[in-house]
Amino acid sequence: MKVKIRQIDGIALAAAGDTNHWVTMDGPEDFGGHSAGSRPMELLLMSLGSCTAMDVLSILQKKRVKLDDFQMEVESERAEEHPKVFTEIKLHFIFVGKGIRQKDVERAIELSTDKYCPATAMLKKSVKITNDYKIIEG
Repeated sequence: MKVKIRQIDGIALAAAGDTNHWVTMDGPEDFGGHSAGSRPMELLLMSLGSCTAMDVLSILQKKRVKLDDFQMEVESERAEEHPKVFTEIKLHFIFVGKGIRQKDVERAIELSTDKYCPATAMLKKSVKITNDYKIIEG
């Protein structure tokens, strides 16, 4: 896997990986940015969340669980001092549908976070990652 990063203006950047889809990143104005893109640490949380969400959705689909909607929220705590690493990350899954079984959801989350998601495997070596979920009967 390879990523290209290009300067747009100041610290505003654009990056593309093997898929050639460009993502913009930027910093706050008081740091020389324009606030015109996501921050790198936000993208790290988005990557973690989407990695495990894709696993969970794929596993539930294989179990023939029908979802009317799915959402996920990822929250983090960061260290006060530089380099201000994440100290805790919370993954909150929200499933909407009829007849969604708790054991199917729990197993899908467990498989993703313990076996399949490389982002989780890498980050959990240095940061506490927890998860919870809510099933809304739709």
